[in-house]
Amino acid sequence: MQSKIVSLMMLSLLLVGCEKPAEPLAPPRPALVVVAGEMALNEAMVLVGEVKSRYESSLAFRINGKIIERKVDVGQQVKTGQVIARLDAADTKLTAAAALADVRVAEANHSLAQAEVERQRSLFNKKFISASALDLREAELKTSAARLQQVKAQAALSNNQSHYTALIADRDGVVTQIRAEPGQFVIAGEAIAQIVDTRKVEVLVAVPESRMANLKLGDAVTIKLWVNQENNTQEINSQENTQDKNSQKIYSGKVREIAPAANSATRAFDVRVTVIDADDAIKFGMTAGVSFAEKDVSESIVIPSTALTKLNGKSSVWVIDRLNNQIGIAHSRAVTAGQYTEDGVKILSGLRAGELVAIAGVHTLINGQKVKPVQESRFKGFGHE
Repeated sequence: MQSKIVSLMMLSLLLVGCEKPAEPLAPPRPALVVVAGEMALNEAMVLVGEVKSRYESSLAFRINGKIIERKVDVGQQVKTGQVIARLDAADTKLTAAAALADVRVAEANHSLAQAEVERQRSLFNKKFISASALDLREAELKTSAARLQQVKAQAALSNNQSHYTALIADRDGVVTQIRAEPGQFVIAGEAIAQIVDTRKVEVLVAVPESRMANLKLGDAVTIKLWVNQENNTQEINSQENTQDKNSQKIYSGKVREIAPAANSATRAFDVRVTVIDADDAIKFGMTAGVSFAEKDVSESIVIPSTALTKLNGKSSVWVIDRLNNQIGIAHSRAVTAGQYTEDGVKILSGLRAGELVAIAGVHTLINGQKVKPVQESRFKGFGHE
């Protein structure tokens, strides 16, 4: 009996020795957070457009013909009235001469008809002819007068066409395109050259339909050449590049024209912005950034877009409530999200300034989970502890 008791005691001691020790609780997982803070939400719109001239004239001959001379080249400055190209004028000169001869014949016939009417009236007054005979001669006079007017009009047309053999610049500017060479036959209306006015410089931009509500004619804008914006990304340390810094000019402008309908392909509205202080640095065809004046700069709570998630179909964030300086507890909170911007997403309601918000791993958090907040310093403008 005593041996059995000893055996049982030994077995109990052996079983107690085999039990595993209790595992320690897992430490709180790190959670990347930011401090929600009020910041100025910049609603300014910046778009990229192309530098153009307000006036771009495509010149064409008004008659058919063969080009015998081209007097300008691409890039050449021209003045109003300067000859761009000429057609062979031989045929038009012959046509004008023939029309002038027709005028001389018609004038002679009209003079003869007038003299005949005078004689017939004299005879009618002396009762030598009937009234119908006089009416016939007066009708012939009216016919000759109409014929004279007709040939004079035709002669004027032929004379004008003889001048249409010269293609004339209709404005001061620079030649940007030439589509004609001597020996080439062209038809009336075919574009031969393009001249742009260098004194009126604009930037053409496409504005999304979602940003059209606050855009009005005359709105002030600022313009910067894209080449200068690229230069801004480079670190310039030597004194040799000081001149490049000074050349990065910001130009003033205003909205001159807003298209009444959206482009069918892009669904954007073409807007033309006049460059008020344009200089020689602006070349046609360049790319320029246009910053429209701020319409609404308000103090709003903005958080990184990665902090926003969907829980039960609602926009939510994970708020970390601090227990002490090292530990916090995560819990979800439904919020009302507003506009997405370059700075993040605007929170309209559900979040207060100063609260800690998780911005990474939000899909793995659970309510009541203990976490170790690690504040992200790379997000500028989101407040601080």
